[in-house]
Amino acid sequence: MPSDLVQRLEEAVPTASRTAPKRRTQVFALAEARWAASALALFLIALPLQLTGAHAWAWGPLYAAAYITGGWEPAWAGLTALREKTLDVDLLMIVAAIGAASIGQVMDGALLIVIFATSGALEALATARTQDAVRGLLDLAPTTATRLADDGSEESVATADLVVGNTILVRPGERIGADGRVVAGAGEVDQATITGEPLPVPKETGDEVFAGTLNGTGALRVKVERDASDSVIARIVAMVEEASETKAPTQLFIEKVEQRYSLGMVFATLAVFLVPLAFGAELTGSLLRAMTFMIVASPCAVVLATMPPLLSAIANAGRHGVLVKSAVVMERLGQVDAVALDKTGTLTEGTPRVTDIRPLDGSGLDEDTLLALAATAEHPSEHPLARAVVDAARTRGLAIADMRDFISTPGIGVTATVDGRTIAVGAPARLLDGTEDTVSAHAAELENGGRTAILVLRDGAPVGVLGIADRLRPDAAATVAALTTLTGSTPMLVTGDNPRAAARLAAEVGITGDDVHAGLLPQDKVEAVRRLETQGRKVLVIGDGVNDAPALAAAHTGVAMGRAGSDLALETADAVIVRDELATIPTVLSLSRAARRLVVQNLVIAAVFISGLVIWDLAGHLPLPLGVLGHEGSTVIVGLNGLRLLRDAAWNRAARAVR
Repeated sequence: MPSDLVQRLEEAVPTASRTAPKRRTQVFALAEARWAASALALFLIALPLQLTGAHAWAWGPLYAAAYITGGWEPAWAGLTALREKTLDVDLLMIVAAIGAASIGQVMDGALLIVIFATSGALEALATARTQDAVRGLLDLAPTTATRLADDGSEESVATADLVVGNTILVRPGERIGADGRVVAGAGEVDQATITGEPLPVPKETGDEVFAGTLNGTGALRVKVERDASDSVIARIVAMVEEASETKAPTQLFIEKVEQRYSLGMVFATLAVFLVPLAFGAELTGSLLRAMTFMIVASPCAVVLATMPPLLSAIANAGRHGVLVKSAVVMERLGQVDAVALDKTGTLTEGTPRVTDIRPLDGSGLDEDTLLALAATAEHPSEHPLARAVVDAARTRGLAIADMRDFISTPGIGVTATVDGRTIAVGAPARLLDGTEDTVSAHAAELENGGRTAILVLRDGAPVGVLGIADRLRPDAAATVAALTTLTGSTPMLVTGDNPRAAARLAAEVGITGDDVHAGLLPQDKVEAVRRLETQGRKVLVIGDGVNDAPALAAAHTGVAMGRAGSDLALETADAVIVRDELATIPTVLSLSRAARRLVVQNLVIAAVFISGLVIWDLAGHLPLPLGVLGHEGSTVIVGLNGLRLLRDAAWNRAARAVR
């Protein structure tokens, strides 16, 4: 029986259709299913002929054909393994069937072949359906896109040929061909396949869009910002393929045991056959008992106990926006008992936003006028704080006026002429001469609250102060509480931000005291993680930036935030939160623990069946067909039990367990 469920995922074939097809492998699309069905049909024709007393020439060839159609694949697999000096249980099953036929039990041997082939087909179907669930993430990006030339002409090209800087046209109803930014047009884009947002998202000039998302209304011109190999879809493909190639430590251990067990079983089978003969037993009875022993003692169910739960958990997590790179990682996630969190881009959104608008007394400005004035001056700047000011003005629907004489001075700020007046926007400490006590008090209050203060001057006189800060993720506090419940200890905050800002944010999410570590360099984060690990803790690190990558690599398990995560962090991490939903982290930890419990359940089920059948065969008389049914039935039960984690109900239960 094929025992390796970790077949490499086929290369994803993107589609140009307007909707991503739902893959679901049909039963008879699998060669294993077709051979098993043929063997079963031949057996069902031969059996009544034999039972009604027909001549052996009528039913004998049919049984022989059933042996061939149902047994040639496992026989070939077993011989291939034997050539590599490993003993495969597939070969043992075929030997048992041939042994049964050699002593006149042709029908029993054929039944063994049919049940064995059917069980293999069910296993192959379960594997294919698991892979379908994972591959459903890959059928998103179109194969072609409409590229616009400098002269405005259109050209249909393969999406793989798009390069950074190209501009593509996305018409209504088309899928976007590359990750990029809208440079013209407006529309509503369905991003559920990438971000999980249930409703279409309005997109206009300056907004980011992702390959594979569906444009609804309005035509968009998109400037490509990532090569096809670096897109969100490509990252998902790479991670899922990587997940298909690795095995959990439990599985590797079982495979090592399988080799020794199989060799031991061969010697035990010989003993079961030869010892009774030495004491005068009949040849036929001894051989039949030995063949039955070989069948029921085979470790198929044990081998199948580990991977279905872990692969099912990987597929389920992938459907809910968590890409776990391997079965090893899925197993490790369930062992985590300590968590270290980055701040910026992890607990926070990673994008500066205007939080305070404070016009000064006597300036004659209200909040909107002050913000519009600052945004007009900052509009040409590419500085992140300038972008925050401009975005805030756009969010409020404020008009950005014409300006001229723009000057940007690194480390100080910008100046521009707006409506004939000189407007300066920048750091209070650099723009003030130290005599403005009121402005200094406003700036100090904002900075003490963990925000960055921005001063606005008009013709050299202060007219207002803006506060800018990174906004806390809505689910940050709930995630910290859930992780505390799961691990039994409060997560640790490790950040390179200043202690004042770190302490303020930590207090908002429920992290206090010695669990807050601020002002850390990358090597300091690694040291903090290693201190926990020297205490015997299994540390999960959650981060997003290049400075988090060393800690992600050093930790027992590393998880990266996918949407804003750096390439280095995404490559280093063991799992990626594609939609940046922090709440999925405790859920996937709970799902991993559920998978580990299922592995234990499966091992117990397999051990009980094997032990019971072996004792029955040695102490009494176990009919060969019943032994076959018991052995193959336990294998099917174990496989189906592991696939329980494919259902959405398993994810929902894991989520409820951490609330």
